[in-house]
Amino acid sequence: MRILIAAGGTGGHVYPALAVARSLRERGPEADFRWLGGRRGLEASIVRAEGYPLELLALRSLRTVDTSVHTVLDPIRLGASYPQALAKLARRRPDVVFTTGGYLAIPVIAAAATLRIPSLIWEGNLVPGRSVRASARMATALAVSFAEACARLPGPCFVTGTPIRSFAGRDRAAARGALGLEPDTPVMFIFGGSQQVRRLNRAVWDALPTLVAAASVVHMTGEPAYADALKAREALATDARGRYKPYPFLRAEMTDALLAADLLVGRAGSSTLAEASALGLPMVVVPYPHASAHQVANARALAEAGAARIVADQEFDAAALIDVSGLLARPAELERMRLAARGFGRPGAANAVADLVMALAQRRPLPSADAIERTSRAAA
Repeated sequence: MRILIAAGGTGGHVYPALAVARSLRERGPEADFRWLGGRRGLEASIVRAEGYPLELLALRSLRTVDTSVHTVLDPIRLGASYPQALAKLARRRPDVVFTTGGYLAIPVIAAAATLRIPSLIWEGNLVPGRSVRASARMATALAVSFAEACARLPGPCFVTGTPIRSFAGRDRAAARGALGLEPDTPVMFIFGGSQQVRRLNRAVWDALPTLVAAASVVHMTGEPAYADALKAREALATDARGRYKPYPFLRAEMTDALLAADLLVGRAGSSTLAEASALGLPMVVVPYPHASAHQVANARALAEAGAARIVADQEFDAAALIDVSGLLARPAELERMRLAARGFGRPGAANAVADLVMALAQRRPLPSADAIERTSRAAA
């Protein structure tokens, strides 16, 4: 079986694709995987490290928000990427194409449609992105994290949830030990996603002396800000420094950070919300205000379920962070949030998406919506 995956840009696109690839590999070790990515995204480092052959198209899978020369160049790169994708798919002739959306999906799904190769798009946001909306009609089927997204998309659409990494074989005590955390001290994990978030970083450093008085703080800073984080740690009292654990980026340690935490503070990316929900981890979400406010919609869904509190991006500062850290001293409220998060979670999402990919690759009828629902809700 030949499977082509197109996923790139942020971790929110790459990691769900990796989770699905692992599920597919478990059921078909002989499968031949190929990966298409773009320029500038995280796929260049992450995908190759996982052992998947990676080829890059001309487009940038991680684009800038601000107006620049790339505002003009990106459409040109997109146009050039379609014949590239067409040539690669014609040469490889995969049995199925799977993509996690983003800019990369447009030329790859268009090429698959031209060559009549079955394809599946996964969309992680409650409000589908422009790239997914542009390519959805060319796809054979769609998988989504939120039921509301299906109403905005054409064709066969299945609610799978967001594919997440495996937490098998790890527990809370082992995770805290691996990170060097005190076993009985509350843990706050502050995580801005796969990109540096200056607003979150500044709030942490300004609030740090107060935070570490009552909790341990695990903080992913992004590479550019890591040196400043080390300076902030050195400025703490000697006996408090061990309670601040900054990391420039989290790969293998991400599993331990999530398992160790009592409270997650961060952005409202689909992967972050899905992993926290699967673990029953209460959340304080600070939605990214751009990108058509996708994260605002994602966060609202969890807040309405009782699993999260929302702080607007422009309101998030040291005072706001200190305020939400007070949740750690209210165990009854945290427990209510944990239960709500577990009810929201779909720990079997990767298996559900893999079921759809396998059906398309083998030219079988797609599973029923009820079957996908059961698989996605089951423990991975």
